[in-house]
Amino acid sequence: MQIKDVLLAPGNGAFFYDDQEAIRSGAVQDGFIYVGAPTTPGFKSIRMPASSIGVGLVLTDDTVVWGDMMNVQYSGAGGRDPVFDMNQISSLTSRVVAPRLLDVDASRFRGSCTHVLESVGRQRLPLAVEYGVSQALLRAAAHLQRKTMAEVICTEFGLPLPTRRVPIYCQSGDAREINVDKMILKAVDVLPHGLINSRQKFGVEGQTFMEFVKWVAARTRQIGRPGYHPVLHFDVYGWIGQEIGLKPQRIADFICKVADTVPGFTLNIECPADFGSTQAQIENYAKIVSILDDRESKARIVVDERCNTLEDIRVFAEAKAAHLVQIKTPDVGSIADTARAVVICKENKVGAYVGGSCTETDLSAQASVHISVSTQADMMLAKPGMGVDEAFSIVGNEQNRLLAILSRRRAQDEKNSMKSTVSHAELS
Repeated sequence: MQIKDVLLAPGNGAFFYDDQEAIRSGAVQDGFIYVGAPTTPGFKSIRMPASSIGVGLVLTDDTVVWGDMMNVQYSGAGGRDPVFDMNQISSLTSRVVAPRLLDVDASRFRGSCTHVLESVGRQRLPLAVEYGVSQALLRAAAHLQRKTMAEVICTEFGLPLPTRRVPIYCQSGDAREINVDKMILKAVDVLPHGLINSRQKFGVEGQTFMEFVKWVAARTRQIGRPGYHPVLHFDVYGWIGQEIGLKPQRIADFICKVADTVPGFTLNIECPADFGSTQAQIENYAKIVSILDDRESKARIVVDERCNTLEDIRVFAEAKAAHLVQIKTPDVGSIADTARAVVICKENKVGAYVGGSCTETDLSAQASVHISVSTQADMMLAKPGMGVDEAFSIVGNEQNRLLAILSRRRAQDEKNSMKSTVSHAELS
């Protein structure tokens, strides 16, 4: 038995859990809080500090490897799991998951995930549990195999060792202008998110949003270094549909209008509308994608809401119901399923964006980097938190360290291969 004990440690997420329905319904901000009563079950207030639970696996050599369990910022919205309940998650992990962890071959990542994360009866484990436990199991396999987490994924999914860095996407939170400047000065690949999550931020007929898009493009040209040309990515939290209406043609017309204001830039629009169900989202997003493609627009649709689980991602990708799928890691559950999701997107020639949430932790962010790089996703989120500096540092530095290790590994393999070839020649 390679796991001899299981530890649980309470933790903090890097941001807050927010009641999206209450905010969409017009909850007023007072400083950093929202005034009023929550409307989504499980929320005690509209904005709550994010919590997490670390799960530590004590291996036979007394090394302890960790993964972190948490939910996303807008828990309970768009078909997602309810807001994180520390007592419930801790109890379930101790009673159900811990005994399973003591009975697996931890050197086999996918096999151990399959056993440990089995449903209880017909009920799937909370996705937060799947997410945190699978991170710990990936670190355990990497430790036992003396490899990086990325190499474990490459081996188990039959993928070549990666050579390309994955573009990093930063999110601004409400400190839009200051954080945009930070992103530009740090030459972030994809920016700025924008947090366009209210009527006030979107504006009548989207005018406030369009002005912000134009300002970001102008600011990039003004203070960016020569040759810097990021992708512009805005999350509008369904507000195009809410303000313009839910007809795909009108939504596509509006998106093209926005793209025309920033010629020369690729424009990503995340969650242009919420059509109320997964099936309706698929059908209508596919129509929007088709219209934009027919017009040869430089705008791309990114799906988030209603596309949560691995099966959701498969259906969206097969239906071409997005140009880019956000694989929202805590909503997908097992981090092995995040790797599968990237592979599925690539098989269907749909972009794969390994995202997640500002509520995550340094450990979950670092594990996500290994998944993103090993599967060669199209972009990955700088996380956790809503600041730029910390998240960009955590994700960017982990990627650079990983690529340095993999470069050395390839050089060693080539050297050993050459020695083997010489030895064969001498014997002949």
